[in-house]
Amino acid sequence: MKAFLVANPKGGSGKSTLATNLAGYFAQRGRDVMLGDIDRQQSSREWLKLRPFELPTIDTWDIGPDSILRPPKGTSHVVLDTPAGLHGKMLDKVLKLSSRVIVPVQPSLFDMLATRQFLEALLEEKAVRKGRADVAVIGMRVDARTRAAGELERFFATFDLPVLAYLRDTQVYVQATAAGMTLFDLPPSRAERDIEQWQAIIDWVEGGGPLVGD
Repeated sequence: MKAFLVANPKGGSGKSTLATNLAGYFAQRGRDVMLGDIDRQQSSREWLKLRPFELPTIDTWDIGPDSILRPPKGTSHVVLDTPAGLHGKMLDKVLKLSSRVIVPVQPSLFDMLATRQFLEALLEEKAVRKGRADVAVIGMRVDARTRAAGELERFFATFDLPVLAYLRDTQVYVQATAAGMTLFDLPPSRAERDIEQWQAIIDWVEGGGPLVGD
């Protein structure tokens, strides 16, 4: 089983957008994917209720901040959406379920300050130090023409981590989410540019790396 943890302590960093679209990619590939939501707001779980039944299935299971359980056997891929303020024992618990960690970051000073502290703590976690969980970062809602985009790029350069993508700020994500869909459920003509930006993410999640046993 491959398990992906989407985490950032800053609220509004794009965690749910990233988690739901990653789960949507796996579903479109025919994987037995489950989307777990540890956030008390349960945004991802509520989104699943909107998902049209004719689309590839994304399942969930009973999970919450006080009950972090492994998904059912037979699951091939897991995506975990996490709450703001993730740290300490909670971070340690979810890392035990995860083989890869993706940290989304928006190009703002407050996001970068919060993420710096989180990444420093994350890289000191035993699962990461021992190579049981790989870490990568993604720029979210980035306009490459702005000074903020350059600042985010310089921020990422201070860490020895793979930068998978800089995803653009577009209503395509907003509109797909509102319909219970992902980029990978949309007609190619509508999502082509954004799926191109996802290619490096797909290459990373489909690559080798540690697995989490059932």
